[in-house]
Amino acid sequence: MFQRTKTILVEHWKAFAFLILAGGFVYIGLILEWDKEIMAGLVLLFGILSHAFAGLVALVALVPFIGPLLIKVLSIPIFWLLNAGGYFVSIIFVKKGYGSSVVKSRVLTIVLLVGVVIGFILGKII
Repeated sequence: MFQRTKTILVEHWKAFAFLILAGGFVYIGLILEWDKEIMAGLVLLFGILSHAFAGLVALVALVPFIGPLLIKVLSIPIFWLLNAGGYFVSIIFVKKGYGSSVVKSRVLTIVLLVGVVIGFILGKII
């Protein structure tokens, strides 16, 4: 288990460093009483661009049994939200007369979801 922990820490050292920097940014922002909405947006943007959230997910996945289960439980609703968002947008655009655009967007959504699932399966195999 310690070898796995060491491997993950070495592979994701940049993400962990960015998480520490983001935490420091939030701490300094709270002390200086900066606007909380702007801080949250900047930390979210910073986390997405630096892949810091991938390091956080890897850190959570290190917890035996509960970690991988928690990651799976949190990632499945993302597929549901993408699909539900696609259906709501489809309803709006069909009513406005953009039927062919709706078909293209639904095909694109299905291709995206299938690609993510194939990538997940290949990631588990490799």
